[in-house]
Amino acid sequence: MEEPQLTKNDIRANIFAMLDAMPPETKTEKTRLISEKLFEFANYVEAKIVLLYINAPGEVDSRLIVEKSFNFNKIVVLPGFDATRHTMRLMKIDHHRADLKIGSRGILEPIRSRCRAVPRDRIDIAIVPAIALDEKGSRLGTGEGYYDRLIPKLPMTTRKVALALEEQIVPHVIMESHDKHVDIIITDKRVIYKI
Repeated sequence: MEEPQLTKNDIRANIFAMLDAMPPETKTEKTRLISEKLFEFANYVEAKIVLLYINAPGEVDSRLIVEKSFNFNKIVVLPGFDATRHTMRLMKIDHHRADLKIGSRGILEPIRSRCRAVPRDRIDIAIVPAIALDEKGSRLGTGEGYYDRLIPKLPMTTRKVALALEEQIVPHVIMESHDKHVDIIITDKRVIYKI
């Protein structure tokens, strides 16, 4: 008998419960290992213009990755969100503190008056957030669809990489027609290439 498939909301609830139960020092160590793998990842090393994210709850903490990317001489791009239009604007930041403020989604994002827009076709690697993923690159996010709309608009040559704790890899994420896959997943234990 087949097990019933979990809905997206079931998966999100399970991941949030697991993360809430995980000791903070364990999360910190896993995040450090993910960061190290990313910083050694060939596509990241070779990239000049890097799209990163500031994490929402349930996503791998990205603050240190954003901060350290400047040390690797990367041009750091972060999304600015327009919650009324459900659109995302990619913006170059020059400083991980001075150029950011709390935005419409309750997370830090670029200050439009200080940061320049960057065309999508200039992005060398896109590091995207996820709440859960499966080994085929199926991605479950917050449900707002920002990244599902962005991913297909990025050039084919832009690597789409998701970061996740190993515990955020699930057997199967149900994909609908509007949902988009990532090419690569970096966890604290391994690098997964889409099957």
